[in-house]
Amino acid sequence: MQNINELIGKHDILFVTLDTLRYDVAQECWAKGRTPNLASVLPTTGWEKRHSPATFTYAAHHAFFAGFLPTPEAPGRHPRLFATRFAGSETTTESTCVLDAPDIVTGLAEHDYHTVCIGGVGFFNKLNPLGRVLPCLFEESHWSEELGVTNQQSTANQVVVAQRILEALPAHQRVFLFLNISAIHQPNRFYLDGAVKDSLLSHTAALEYVDAHLGSLFRIMQKRAPILGIICSDHGTAYGEDNYHGHRLAHPVVWEVPYADFVLPKVNPLGHHEH
Repeated sequence: MQNINELIGKHDILFVTLDTLRYDVAQECWAKGRTPNLASVLPTTGWEKRHSPATFTYAAHHAFFAGFLPTPEAPGRHPRLFATRFAGSETTTESTCVLDAPDIVTGLAEHDYHTVCIGGVGFFNKLNPLGRVLPCLFEESHWSEELGVTNQQSTANQVVVAQRILEALPAHQRVFLFLNISAIHQPNRFYLDGAVKDSLLSHTAALEYVDAHLGSLFRIMQKRAPILGIICSDHGTAYGEDNYHGHRLAHPVVWEVPYADFVLPKVNPLGHHEH
């Protein structure tokens, strides 16, 4: 595990949750070369299988923002990238970025990061008190119907918002950018030609759509600074396995999620990596 403390203040931080993405679908797409932009930041073995701390968006993100990212599937105590300080933590090590704050968003803001949330699913829509809880952790938050689950171009629209925000900030200002990608969440049938209902096939097609736009996000961010990146799912979803449908239930297709963290270098205007 890399010492994250060595990167804080020097790297922009990108945290992307691919809402509702199943591990089995993510890994199959990687193996078949159907998600090349995501593959570019993954290790040679593809996605890491982890267990989500929760089975639906709201609970999972509360855990994430407290520093409890998905847990490696192997038994044992696994060091965490980020943590908020509390007594008795058994997964905080010298390599963990420990923040004296109630959540990592607030903690990174106290380290002079500009914190930005680009929401996707309804728990980020700010249309009611519940929908304001998560985005209001951030200094700046954005949501519109164009970014939500019913818009077929939601990921492309989210990247446009991200680009506008990043290009308006001074180059010296470090950023913690969080995106909750809504496209894979139901309804996703419109990503598969002729589909009349959601299925594993339309779930897969939605991931391929998302991948097509994430490469642009990586390149936009690499123009500013080197990147510490975290990409994962918050939970999976069931399409009839053992007669289960949806999520907020305890089934392996819901608990098992894809995870990756990575570091990307800054790329100068001529396309050269800066070290």
